[in-house]
Amino acid sequence: MKKVICVATVALLSLSACKTVQKSNTMTKVEFPAFSTEGHRGARGLMPENTIIGMRHAIDLGITTLEMDTHITKDGKVVVTHDDYLSPSFMLTPEGKEIPKSDAKKYAVYQMDYSLLKQFDLGTKVNAGFPEQKKIKSYIPLLSDLIDDAQSYSKGKKQMFYNIETKCSAKGDGIVNPGPEEFVKLLMDVIEKKGITPYVVIQSFDKRTLQVLNKKYPHVRTSFLINNKKTVEENLADLGFNPFIISPLYKLVNEEMVKKCHEKKIKVIPWTVNTKEEIVAMKQLNVDGIISDYPNLLVN
Repeated sequence: MKKVICVATVALLSLSACKTVQKSNTMTKVEFPAFSTEGHRGARGLMPENTIIGMRHAIDLGITTLEMDTHITKDGKVVVTHDDYLSPSFMLTPEGKEIPKSDAKKYAVYQMDYSLLKQFDLGTKVNAGFPEQKKIKSYIPLLSDLIDDAQSYSKGKKQMFYNIETKCSAKGDGIVNPGPEEFVKLLMDVIEKKGITPYVVIQSFDKRTLQVLNKKYPHVRTSFLINNKKTVEENLADLGFNPFIISPLYKLVNEEMVKKCHEKKIKVIPWTVNTKEEIVAMKQLNVDGIISDYPNLLVN
């Protein structure tokens, strides 16, 4: 009798596993936007970067994809922010005071618990490089909270896609970021828990995180960020597999690059394209999407 029960249990577990695989395979079939319009860090040229209010503004503008950066905090939280250290150029202390330039490397995100990190003011002090950016007090959000808000805010409009960067490097391991295996696991735990995996692309300059994803989460779309003069073949050889997207600095994009990528079924989505003239030029090269600080220019 015990043997029969054990066999039945194994059968049920196997069936369950099959269902999980089937669900995973189904996830890969979600169609990516024919042309991905991506608000860089939400809408950095218009709103405080990598914030929930910035993402909402991008959604209101009608873009297809929310582009953002992620770091890991001391207590293992995945947060949406770009810099390794809190920047004196646009961050204020919890007391609303300037961060002296001498403290430019005082506040490492990876060395701070989220409870403290969240208290810093992001948005009251405008980034001087973006004069159109609105002054709105905000904070560095948890990725989980940002996803919850974006899913809720866009409900009834359309399902948003997410282009999420891992901000890490080998030289930063243990100092400003965890190792690639840990980073990827923490990130994917959030993404899978929120059920948005079919709508996610993970991008990085750090090939290691993409390699971990390709090995352990092959159903997840990846994007290799490029800022070098290597050929397409050289970059792919360096990465070790063909990603879903190659995402180069827009000045590196030419007709030959796009043609070679498309021959390999790889999409090309350049960054950061910030004028109407540059956007038109990129579209004429037949790119598959554009990342811009001014998503309003992508939809008009």
